[in-house]
Amino acid sequence: MKLFDVYPLNNLTIDRAQGAYVWDNNGVQYLDMYGGHAVISIGHTHPHWVTSIKKQLDKIAFYSNSIVIPLQQQLANLLGELSGKTDFQLFLCNSGAEANENALKLASFHTGRKKVIAFSKSFHGRTSLAVAATDNPSIIAPVNETSHVIFLPFNDEAALTDCFNNHGQDIAAVIVEGIQGVGGIIPASPAFLRLIRTQCDQYGALYIADSVQCGYGRTGQFFAHDIAEVNADIYSMAKGMGNGFPIGGILIAPHIQAKHGMLGTTFGGNHLACAAAIAVLEVIQQEQLISMAKQRGMYLMNQLKAIDGIENVRGRGLMIGFDTPDSMKGLKKLLLEKYNIFTGEAKPNVIRLLPSLALSRKQADEFLDALKEAISDIQNNTA
Repeated sequence: MKLFDVYPLNNLTIDRAQGAYVWDNNGVQYLDMYGGHAVISIGHTHPHWVTSIKKQLDKIAFYSNSIVIPLQQQLANLLGELSGKTDFQLFLCNSGAEANENALKLASFHTGRKKVIAFSKSFHGRTSLAVAATDNPSIIAPVNETSHVIFLPFNDEAALTDCFNNHGQDIAAVIVEGIQGVGGIIPASPAFLRLIRTQCDQYGALYIADSVQCGYGRTGQFFAHDIAEVNADIYSMAKGMGNGFPIGGILIAPHIQAKHGMLGTTFGGNHLACAAAIAVLEVIQQEQLISMAKQRGMYLMNQLKAIDGIENVRGRGLMIGFDTPDSMKGLKKLLLEKYNIFTGEAKPNVIRLLPSLALSRKQADEFLDALKEAISDIQNNTA
């Protein structure tokens, strides 16, 4: 049997990882500045995380949501403490797509409406509703096509106001990333996020803060949306939540009422997933990784802005992007193949940095030195 060929793969096999580094099956070490799409929040195979999972595995790995699972409440308490959303409610699932799917479904249940506002270059997942609200026709199957989603220009306050003026009574929700990830590390302006809050309040819609990639402390705040100093109605989470163990969830404002059967999941919030997620929050708290991400991100961005050959450095915390001119389009590949550094990208010309929140100053300098050398290589070869 063959694997279904949907991923463009680097010809590498990684079989060991620790902190900010991974090693291939030949023992070659790589610096991971991408964290598997922002998944590695506390560092690969963090000892406390590994121990917590092993201990839980010796007790019970799984039972369904037909019983009380105290670990779920323990996770909710710690999540409320670190995020500051202590009066919110938690629903657990398995991935970012599921989190956004349930957020959109819940908004429709709550409002009794069908229309959703999403934005250009958005990415919210690959399940039915989530992909319909994603601005990428190439991944939307005919069965996912719907007239219920209205796409507006990102950060365009006039377009948002006009849409609510014309369709406000039909809008169930606005879904927005605090910083667009797949779209190219594009931050939402605080004023734009505040306007979303104001318009949703005025017309009875829900504000969904997609925090799957930009949440969990990555930007130096627990949620990137917090820069606007207003609360969303629903926050979606996943990626960094389990440090590689599949888990997702939504935080739900207290005014949204639950009803039995409204949402559901088989695997969401299972014992092992909760143990992993609790360990992540404990490490974030104990090692002060949110403030670490802010400091390290500021250092990286300041250094990047001084490097000739790249353009438009942007982001917050350890969610950073920069543009490469056409002459540098082989930079990402060169960083991996010659300098053993994993980075991400966004088409057509953005390099994305999403390392562990525990990235050290030494590791940041290791990346910066390699980046300068790689740029020099390209420039010398094209001179």
